[in-house]
Amino acid sequence: MPFDLQATLRRLKPQKRSERLTRRGDSELAWASDQPLIGGALILDTSVYLDVLQARTPDAVDQLLTYRVCHHSAVCLAELTHVFGRLEPANPSTRAVLQTMRELIQDIPPHRLQAPDTATWGEAGMLAGELFRLCGAPKGVGHERKYLNDALVHLHARSIGASVLTGNIRDFDFLNQLVPEVPVILYRQS
Repeated sequence: MPFDLQATLRRLKPQKRSERLTRRGDSELAWASDQPLIGGALILDTSVYLDVLQARTPDAVDQLLTYRVCHHSAVCLAELTHVFGRLEPANPSTRAVLQTMRELIQDIPPHRLQAPDTATWGEAGMLAGELFRLCGAPKGVGHERKYLNDALVHLHARSIGASVLTGNIRDFDFLNQLVPEVPVILYRQS
């Protein structure tokens, strides 16, 4: 699908908002513990993979991962594979970490791994810029790239009709406020 700048501007209206975003109260958010086991598909944010590896997911998340169809984004794949180039080879723990990551990535079913399309990338750039401007993040410390990845996952979920499952409460609450038609299911690490 090609990118239509005018349609994206009409949909997001990024220049209409100027109020700083604030995190909503817990009672206004959708939590994993409140979700039915059987339901719509999920797309997993990178936080889910890392929390599963470190046994920090609550039981409700483990159950959703067991019973729901789980899609995987190429955006998260890139965040996960980053460690293969980033970790220092001389560090004694590097080999074990890379083996764990290798096994995790090899467990992703190929038919459930998808990449956002061109239109999603274009819209995500705009959404990430708006998020950066409205959340008051400091410039020059890497938040813009991080927000771009989060915006890509958020909009990718919309494009495949899935809910985002994430432990990144603040950023995905903000994204959900900006694009509320994307369901977001949150959890706190256990």
